[in-house]
Amino acid sequence: MSQHALLSPSSAHRWLNCPLAPRLEAQLPEQTSDYAREGTTAHSVCEIAAKKHFKKVKAAEYTRKIKKLKTDPLWNDEMLHTAETYVDHLAERAMSFEKEPYVAFEVKVDISDYVPEAFGRCDCAMFGDDTLIITDYKHGKGVPVSAKNNPQLMLYALGALKLYQPLFGNALQKVGIFIDQPRLNSYEGWFCNVADLLSWGEEIKPKAQMAYMGFGEYHAGDWCQFCRANGICSAQAKQQVSAFDDFAEAVGKPGILTPEEAKMVEGTGRTISENTAILTPNEIGTILERGKNLVDWYEKVKQKALESILAGTKVPGWKAVEGRSIRVWSDQDKALEKLQESGIERAAIYDSVPKTLSQLETTLGKKRFAELVGEFVVKPQGKPTLANEQDSRKEYSSAAADFSAVVDKK
Repeated sequence: MSQHALLSPSSAHRWLNCPLAPRLEAQLPEQTSDYAREGTTAHSVCEIAAKKHFKKVKAAEYTRKIKKLKTDPLWNDEMLHTAETYVDHLAERAMSFEKEPYVAFEVKVDISDYVPEAFGRCDCAMFGDDTLIITDYKHGKGVPVSAKNNPQLMLYALGALKLYQPLFGNALQKVGIFIDQPRLNSYEGWFCNVADLLSWGEEIKPKAQMAYMGFGEYHAGDWCQFCRANGICSAQAKQQVSAFDDFAEAVGKPGILTPEEAKMVEGTGRTISENTAILTPNEIGTILERGKNLVDWYEKVKQKALESILAGTKVPGWKAVEGRSIRVWSDQDKALEKLQESGIERAAIYDSVPKTLSQLETTLGKKRFAELVGEFVVKPQGKPTLANEQDSRKEYSSAAADFSAVVDKK
């Protein structure tokens, strides 16, 4: 069995929507990054910290493991604090059971009953009473990942059921899926019945088989973000370029106005046709919706173009040039030492500034930070920013912002 499944659970959202993506990606070089490697190290910290809490390893082994992990070039002390949050959440889940649950970490699960040759690894699997709980740790700082109907975690749960049902039989009736993102202060869970999960598994079988065989069509969407073909996929390009085709024909025409907007225009004493030079709220909303991924896609195309040029492939009309550069010391310590030897006062060379709130919290850990100086921390209302109506955040209140400003001045 290969190290990576063609249809991996982590890319399920992609191949369930674009069945040809896996075979296309297989032809492209695998992309790695410091962010991914940092995430792997953070996962290892979480694993050993959780094992220590649930008495799966002794303190000495925990210490040895952490000492070794600290030699990783991507090590950051923040990992200890995010692991602490992760363990707290796992402990909270364990406390929700009537009796002490069975807990296992980094559990390899076989998902091939539903997805050809697929397998995965659960960060934490927890069993108790009639419930199976799968928890997935994510170290990223991008956007919160929703647990509801999350295909990656649902596939993990199916694999865990296959592994453990011989032990627990039909006692398991519910499945809980939790995604923990401590760096985003996001911890979300979702429950479903085992019967519903098994039904979903049967439902996706044909889609998985189609993707495995390389049948179907390309479909672009938000699942393209982490695809290896992002920025060079023709289906994606067609989607982005055609997003405004039909809209371009309608924009500016009186017929696009809603009845309410038409009445507003009539109330000004102007005719509807005289207002077509200005975009209506309807038109603005349509542009925002259709173009929401356009900038990200264009930047990805630019990145791919640069990579191609640097690899020796010509991109007509474009070339690679040297970007902006700033001066740096070749040896900072010697330079500053020479300044002091030349009679320059130390105060003129060094600034003494306190660490930021976030830096101190990272150094001390959230709990100790809150205990020591939590009373001095306030969070004023953020500046207004545009979001889709489906966004879970509550609507911005200018009145609340004004009140907050008044309070801050006291």
